[in-house]
Amino acid sequence: MPEIQAFRGIRYNLSHVGSLSDVIAPPYDVISPELQDALYKKHPCNVVRLILNRIEPGDDEVNNRYSRARRYYKSWLAESVLVQEADPAIYVYYQEFDLQGVRYARRGFMARVRLSRYEEGQIFPHEHTLRGPRMDQLMLMTMCKAQLSQVFGMYPDPEGRTQAVLDEAIRDVTPVEAVDHLGVTHRMWPVTKPELVTELSSIVGPSPIFIADGHHRYETALEYREQLRDMGYLRPDHPAHYVLMHCVPMEDPGLIVLPTHRLIRGIPPLSTDELASRLGDAFTVQTVARSPEAARDVWELVERSPDPATLAFYTQKDDQWSVAEITPAGREKMDELAADHTPEWRRLGVAVLHKLVFDHLLRLNSPPEFEYVHLVDEVIERLKSGQYPLAALVRPATVTDIRDVSLQGDRMPPKSTYFYPKLCSGLVINPLE
Repeated sequence: MPEIQAFRGIRYNLSHVGSLSDVIAPPYDVISPELQDALYKKHPCNVVRLILNRIEPGDDEVNNRYSRARRYYKSWLAESVLVQEADPAIYVYYQEFDLQGVRYARRGFMARVRLSRYEEGQIFPHEHTLRGPRMDQLMLMTMCKAQLSQVFGMYPDPEGRTQAVLDEAIRDVTPVEAVDHLGVTHRMWPVTKPELVTELSSIVGPSPIFIADGHHRYETALEYREQLRDMGYLRPDHPAHYVLMHCVPMEDPGLIVLPTHRLIRGIPPLSTDELASRLGDAFTVQTVARSPEAARDVWELVERSPDPATLAFYTQKDDQWSVAEITPAGREKMDELAADHTPEWRRLGVAVLHKLVFDHLLRLNSPPEFEYVHLVDEVIERLKSGQYPLAALVRPATVTDIRDVSLQGDRMPPKSTYFYPKLCSGLVINPLE
């Protein structure tokens, strides 16, 4: 049973920094060099200096981005730029945002969640991690002795109990508020009522938690805990037994998973007929439109298909869009190629696209180069550049897909999910000492 705990978070002192909007940032792994520069210029105490400090000329083993992050963190604490909460709190966290003309709200809370290894059956991942980002995060956590950003977790709450509990908890609490560079509004209410932990524990406790985003941060927290244990520093009440997590019910209407479309370079040009020939009897291919601008209508066709593995391709050679639907023969081949994966995994559109189409049917001499975008308008703008011989529109894995694949112990292909919007760094820090 996952265990949640209130904690004395470290937050920005608004009387010192002014607007919270000036000091927040998205997670480190979606900050481009251009956005990093913009955040540096926005405020001298922007959290980017902690979560993604610049690499500077002359950096070495002693003076580097991690040592600078530590110096900023310690000096901001000493100067009361950052202050620690007087009492343990649960941090209710709501995000409001617009997406394609629709207004959404995503509601959850941040707390410490007790770490457990995946094999213990309490916390479930859905994607693989890379050693490089894990080591990067471990260095940062070790130097600062803090979790600077939260893991994004989700849990089943089919009766919708969470919303009523959270709304009641924040009734008489004043929120802090920030607006990020994408126009997303972030509101957070620190709630110090002890009964809130009890109420939330009764909802979350009996359920598994699925990691939506932040796998590297979660696994880094596991590794940090083990290092302390090996050194003999891990007392039973040490905060390293826990990880900072934002928890959202899986049924929340604001839990949006965007598709991740593929723009492909490094392959020979193909016409629609040549593509159909290579796909063979694994797909039925129908030409449906011409020119990049038709992507919106083509995407509607893909979304309406009853089969989540239906794909759309743009072939630059003849400026055509086609829709490809997998056949029984294609299903049989997919089952053969991905026999080491679960049936739930083999049904995913992104799995079919990579395992069956790119790895097998297209018969490419070298691996293609992928660029990833999430909105159809982005696909259109990129294709107008004429740089991409091929593009693929693919449906996202759903929250249900994540649950089903994760419970089977499987991991999704890379770039299967993109939860929008990203959580905000800089709202609250979890100290580990």
